[in-house]
Formats: sequence, C-alpha cells, structure tokens
Amino acid sequence: MKANKGDRLVMHGRVVGKHDRVVEIVEVLGPDGTPPFKVRAEDGHESIVSPGPDSAVESRRASE
Repeated sequence: MKANKGDRLVMHGRVVGKHDRVVEIVEVLGPDGTPPFKVRAEDGHESIVSPGPDSAVESRRASE
C-alpha cells in the first residue's frame, strides 16, 4: 500500500452496522509512500496508523 500526502485512507467497517472510517493522510512516515501514515479525521483528531488489509487508499488525483 502506497500513498501521498492529501490522499484519503478508507478503513472499511468489519462489523455489520459499522460505517467506513475515512481520514486524510497528512504525512507519510514510511519509505517510498508506505505506512505508517499520520492521518487527520473530519473532527480534526490526528493519529498515526498502520492500515490493515481492510483499508484502501483513494488517490487525491482520482477524486479531482
């Protein structure tokens, strides 16, 4: 999984009724665009994540 600053990280809900979590990648901490990522949620909360196989990166360029 590779990402760039400004991409969106979608972490799919794995439990029935739990919604997907979408955050913005504000910094890529791994080499060559790989995890971990520093992310910011819609409410402004920032955290460091190492996404699992139930996650996907949506390129900023694809959404423009």
